[in-house]
Amino acid sequence: MKLRIKKEDRLFIGVIALIHIVFFLLACSFKRIYMGDSFEYIYEAVNIRDYLFFYSGNAAMPIEPEYMTQRQPLYPILLLGVYLFSVNNWIVLLLQNALSVVNLLYLRRTITGLGYKKKYDKLLLLLLAAYPAQFINANTIAPDILLQSFTLLYFGLFVRLFTTRQLKYGLLMGLSLAAGALVKPVLYPFAVVHVVVIITLAIYQKTTLQRQLLVALLPLCIVMLYSYHNSLRTGKYHFSSNQAFNAIYYYYPFISAREGADSANRFLAQERAKCAAIPDYASRYDYANQRGSELLRNNFIPYMAFHLKHSARLFIEPGKGEIDLFTGRLTYGRLYSKEQTGFYANIKTKGAAGLVDYASNNPSLIIVLVIGLFNMVRLVGLFWFFRRSHTHRGILLFTFILLGYFAVAAGPIANTRYLLPVSPIVIGLAVMGIAARQVQRAKTNIPK
Repeated sequence: MKLRIKKEDRLFIGVIALIHIVFFLLACSFKRIYMGDSFEYIYEAVNIRDYLFFYSGNAAMPIEPEYMTQRQPLYPILLLGVYLFSVNNWIVLLLQNALSVVNLLYLRRTITGLGYKKKYDKLLLLLLAAYPAQFINANTIAPDILLQSFTLLYFGLFVRLFTTRQLKYGLLMGLSLAAGALVKPVLYPFAVVHVVVIITLAIYQKTTLQRQLLVALLPLCIVMLYSYHNSLRTGKYHFSSNQAFNAIYYYYPFISAREGADSANRFLAQERAKCAAIPDYASRYDYANQRGSELLRNNFIPYMAFHLKHSARLFIEPGKGEIDLFTGRLTYGRLYSKEQTGFYANIKTKGAAGLVDYASNNPSLIIVLVIGLFNMVRLVGLFWFFRRSHTHRGILLFTFILLGYFAVAAGPIANTRYLLPVSPIVIGLAVMGIAARQVQRAKTNIPK
């Protein structure tokens, strides 16, 4: 029996595939396929292959406990699948591009179940194409596309669970959430939210609470087991060493905005020196967490205002830095240098003249402005989706929680990579919101 693909589906798949091919060819030309963390994932994949050692540092150097848990294992295992045959990262990128195509097709299928009409495919394709972070990350040795896969799967399975009430979808939800947490630690705190979501849904739908409770606790149990495994390796019960690092690092942009880059660099250097001076890993980890809590208590209102402002910015962030890194106009050395050359730094130090100076030194600004314009359209469409969509309020609430979680988790270190796990959801729902708005306007224009 022949598998027949409808004409509109062939067009959608063809355009999505073509965009990925174009960006892959650009990556072959620019050859900027590594980000700051790429080599830690590569190290871990090679260490697993050669020594069965889950370690993201150089195994030839003295072993540091931080690198035992800094990178979660699933993305290195994906790399390992290629490295068993050849350490060829271009093959990895081909796999990631294929996975990205599957992600976008799955997103379209999921929102179709929410009422999306394929006649709006042109708008959906336009908004997807206008968000190059998707295709840049597909061509970067980084775990974000794989994380996106599990996040989209988690969202889609919730929709299926909500509409069918079949417990198997709840079970698969838990597994996809746990898998996502084992790609990047940003998702592991959501295991607690998952418990609340599943139990609330069980009460609302009046289903058997005992069976739902087992499903609700599954990802949390996996997180706890992995944390226990980490305690056996490092002597500290924890999920990721990144948590302790970020507990302090989140204040770096806060201090930089208030006191300048020099003060922020001094602050970070001093805190890292204090941590490094503590010989025991568990004590270093606890110190960083306690220091982060202390900084939050001492600066709660101004920091939270700063944090939430940048969380909101995530939805309109065009990703100029990522574009310039991809094309080679920006290097990580310049990005992390003490000299601040970004848009906001130029305006802050030079006023209106800084805008002219910035534009003359950044030819990608025109592209970024276009992306920013489409991001605003997307944001308005998302607002209309929540405001005017006929989607059930339970799904709307869950979607709001999921999107809000990623935004708040990013905070002041927000860039397009932090929105990437849910960016296809944002785009798809924005198109549905625009469509709902058009339908409503058409109805109001019908003569009585």
